[in-house]
Amino acid sequence: MQETWTFDYPKSQIKDYSLSSFLKAKKKDLGIFLSYYYKKDGAVAEDVNLKTEPQFSGSNSGSFEVDFSLVHFNACLAIHEQVRESLKIDFEFDSKSSKLKLIGPYWPSREMDEI
Repeated sequence: MQETWTFDYPKSQIKDYSLSSFLKAKKKDLGIFLSYYYKKDGAVAEDVNLKTEPQFSGSNSGSFEVDFSLVHFNACLAIHEQVRESLKIDFEFDSKSSKLKLIGPYWPSREMDEI
């Protein structure tokens, strides 16, 4: 499994300082994006913060790291746990369409066990 998320980026060029402020403004969307990785565990990601500033590997691509609260909640089982996690996210910017694509880590999915 590898999740992606695409934003309309309001600027024609991508710069590290404008990208940082843009991502900080999209905390809620980043939480939804990260929650896809933990949905099988019944957890959601909240309170997303940039752990590292965006590092460019090319003119329109690079990566950054986020940290977030991973919240497990189930009222029936009286579970309410919260831990801090972090993930590395890659990004690609398409200047023609002004789209910023976030690419999460690849987590291989486990196949069914044989009997």
